[in-house]
Amino acid sequence: MDIVAHTLWAGFGAAWLARRRPVSRTAVAATITLAALPDVIQMLPVLGWWWFGGGSLEAVRAFAIALPGREPVMPEWVTWWSHNIHCVAHSAVIAAGITLLLWAWRRTLWLPLLGWWSHIVIDVFTHSADYYASPVLYPFTQRGFDGIAWITPWFMVANYLALAAAGAALFLHARRQSRVRPEFSPADPTRSPT
Repeated sequence: MDIVAHTLWAGFGAAWLARRRPVSRTAVAATITLAALPDVIQMLPVLGWWWFGGGSLEAVRAFAIALPGREPVMPEWVTWWSHNIHCVAHSAVIAAGITLLLWAWRRTLWLPLLGWWSHIVIDVFTHSADYYASPVLYPFTQRGFDGIAWITPWFMVANYLALAAAGAALFLHARRQSRVRPEFSPADPTRSPT
């Protein structure tokens, strides 16, 4: 799935959760960031190649929107690092290990990890064998499941219509709640009753 859709789904998920329990703005921002991070960090080797010489901004742009087999020609080390970072960032095995480590340390689930998990789960089903299958079981295998490529036009339309519906539902619910339940205003304890 594209980065914008990943962040929107994670943001809507955090907003939905905030209707049921307190969620800080920091946690929402971290959740959205972790939802985008797997696709962003795999760009770092390509950006480094461009920044430190040898690459071009056009190669970075071409890599960001490349179709399988149409990636720009890059040095072997750039391709190797980018591929391996992609595998690590999209692995449920790696995410489970980090989730368990943080859970053991914090004694609770760190909510922003749900952004990363949402990215992994969504990508399993929105990448096909021909379109960067998500290596969900890496490092045991780099093979992925054959889902629907998110770049398929009808799927993109359906996805953004679903996002619009989810956003509208959250907006309407918030609007309805604000009409039903006026803002709570605590009484001034220094004021005497009259």
